[in-house]
Amino acid sequence: MKKLTPTEEKEKELKRRMRQMSIFEKDIQETFIKSSGPGGQNVNKVATCVMLRHVPTDIQIKCQAGRTQAINRHKARELLVEKIEKKIKQERQKTIAISEKKKRQNRKRPKFLKESILESKHRQSEKKQFRKKLTSKEYDD
Repeated sequence: MKKLTPTEEKEKELKRRMRQMSIFEKDIQETFIKSSGPGGQNVNKVATCVMLRHVPTDIQIKCQAGRTQAINRHKARELLVEKIEKKIKQERQKTIAISEKKKRQNRKRPKFLKESILESKHRQSEKKQFRKKLTSKEYDD
């Protein structure tokens, strides 16, 4: 028969991960609602679905995977930790990308590149000079 509560080891590991990421229970709003879907009488009578909201990040999780509140509470917290980890990782990558972009923008162009850019500009201006309409005065010269 399946256990209806998470093991102590899993609970300790989850609490350790939450402490490591500075996720505190006081920052989490927890509500219980009735689940939907299969489950028969248990689903209709007992509020086993767990909704968590992490206030500082405004991340919300809804978990109704298990048959009991205890399992759903544990799974919801695991999902919350994963979502917060993902958000932190994305923000870190974003700041790295911004700093890399600034480095590239502030980098000095090599001398040969500057010369080739100027040369292409001169070629372009010569093309435009040939396309220019001549006035009658210029045509006589």
